[in-house]
Amino acid sequence: MSLRRLGHHSLIEMLGNWQQSPSRIPLWQQLASALRLLVLDGRLVQGTRLPGERELATGLKISRTTVSSALSLLREQGFVHSQQGSGSRITLPESAVHIPGAMSAGSALDLSTASLSAGPEIHQAFRQALLRYPEYSLATGYDPRGLLSLREAIARRYCSRGLPTRPDEVMVVNGAVSGLALVLRWLTGPGDRVLVDHPTYPSALSAIRGASCQPIGVSLPEGRWDHGGLAAALAQTSPRLAYLIADYHNPTGYCMGEESRAEITALAARYRTPLVIDETLAELWYQQPPPPPVAAFARPGEVICLGSASKSYWGGLRIGWIRASASQIASLVQIRDSLDLASPITEQIVCEWLLDNSDQFLPQRRQMLQQRRDTCDQLMKTWFPEWKYQVPAGGLSFWVELPGMLATRFASRASDAGILLGTGTRFGISGAFDRYLRMPFSADEVTLQQAFQRLRPLWSSLPEPPDLPFSGRTVY
Repeated sequence: MSLRRLGHHSLIEMLGNWQQSPSRIPLWQQLASALRLLVLDGRLVQGTRLPGERELATGLKISRTTVSSALSLLREQGFVHSQQGSGSRITLPESAVHIPGAMSAGSALDLSTASLSAGPEIHQAFRQALLRYPEYSLATGYDPRGLLSLREAIARRYCSRGLPTRPDEVMVVNGAVSGLALVLRWLTGPGDRVLVDHPTYPSALSAIRGASCQPIGVSLPEGRWDHGGLAAALAQTSPRLAYLIADYHNPTGYCMGEESRAEITALAARYRTPLVIDETLAELWYQQPPPPPVAAFARPGEVICLGSASKSYWGGLRIGWIRASASQIASLVQIRDSLDLASPITEQIVCEWLLDNSDQFLPQRRQMLQQRRDTCDQLMKTWFPEWKYQVPAGGLSFWVELPGMLATRFASRASDAGILLGTGTRFGISGAFDRYLRMPFSADEVTLQQAFQRLRPLWSSLPEPPDLPFSGRTVY
């Protein structure tokens, strides 16, 4: 296996404020919990080679014995493998979610994932797909553009949202992240800069880094997109493209207004920077739909749209799409075989049925999510009145501001108790946002109630943070 060497400066940034002081928990156990959390979050991937014990101890300003004891515990739990002369590398135990000694197997609560379970419509869609399967079984199944009937259904959906679209302007891919990886392979090279919202979707950051590109963050102050900051970043960094999430932004929940969409497309055109807009949450609105797609405010070819079935319908349905000009789609088709050959036929038929019949079940799904959002809001007010957040108008999660830089410490203790939390640092560059948690409300009320009851004593056991001003962000 080819190992990725992680420098101690990078690891220290990822660890954030891991020390719980004062605390009765030994320092080596605290370090082990923080490192384990990075593995469970996916920020330390399997095969990553860790810095040497002496190097890490010096960087963290702790004893080498503390580092050695932490790594020893992680080796026992299956998260680290060490070999003399080769150092230590990250591994995954048989069950990375179950923490030995914390909870019984199968009882872990996952509040790190914002995704819905499959509804009855998924079963119905697969049944319909199997009935249609024979008409496709005589062909090879290798169509890099995707099934024409599905591309027609996606094009109709864009037309209904205010963006005229033809089937030859759509390409079916294996999820939005796969689509982003394909666009990155087409438009960027090693060392290129990619502009992103800050915070942003962690898998997008992984795809950007996986393409050997450098993410450049532009902050989202007070629930809006910073046009001045975006213009400065475009002028000063000359990025190859900009990746933005305009509809119920992950993780903040912000929705970009029409004025902002027009201004940002104008800025990108002025600096000749392609926009890649992630629309995976565009269908999950509650009171009213978002404005027309960002591409509707731009000239053809200036905006590439990414869509997915995973958030609106089911995370297990790995079908996404790219909406771009016909010539751009043709270019993407030419290089697709460098990533994969095509998308599964059966899942494409399932996705087509869901798109064509979404009016029958999406309204109820939105209503259910709105109720869960309100339930989560009330539970947080009851159990965690010191947390600050704004109620999103769509999407799947809250972006919670804590009264201090406590996210990593809190999540470390929660993981020891068998509860996985999405720390803000997952969504930032270089360890940013340790004052934030992403709190999904996609789970049912019983699960949320149980999780908050278990989390409250863990939160209460944290040391009092210094007084820090609340940013007072507002969703527009």
